[in-house]
Amino acid sequence: MKIKIDGYEINDDKSQLQLSAVHALLKDAYWCKGIPEKTVAVAIESSLCFGVYKSNTQVGFARVITDGATFAWLCDVIIDEKHRGQNLSKELMKAILKHPSLQGLRRICLATKDAHKLYEQFGFKVTESPQNWMEIKNNSIYLQ
Repeated sequence: MKIKIDGYEINDDKSQLQLSAVHALLKDAYWCKGIPEKTVAVAIESSLCFGVYKSNTQVGFARVITDGATFAWLCDVIIDEKHRGQNLSKELMKAILKHPSLQGLRRICLATKDAHKLYEQFGFKVTESPQNWMEIKNNSIYLQ
């Protein structure tokens, strides 16, 4: 899958991902502050990934963890600050949700602190049953 938009390209080709660029985007993100590059590499290996590129330089990233049949978890959606404000996150979301591997799933989930308005445009809603969800969470795991 390859999409071209105003001098940018979005694709799902893992061989084009630039690990150091992805790590640079994620290491300061509030949800994975301090994440080691090796951890990013392992996460990429086990996920469906999407890159956003400008002149062969990676400026955005997202990944989806899925069984390919019933469930997907969308995570690590990020656009470099210098490239924000150009609807790249919207185009990235369109590409993700159209991906053949994510069709017919019963549930696609995500967690966000501040991007509700973006995701609501694509049909995401705050869960109706938070009492059904449980988690083990350690936000400082990479800072230890």
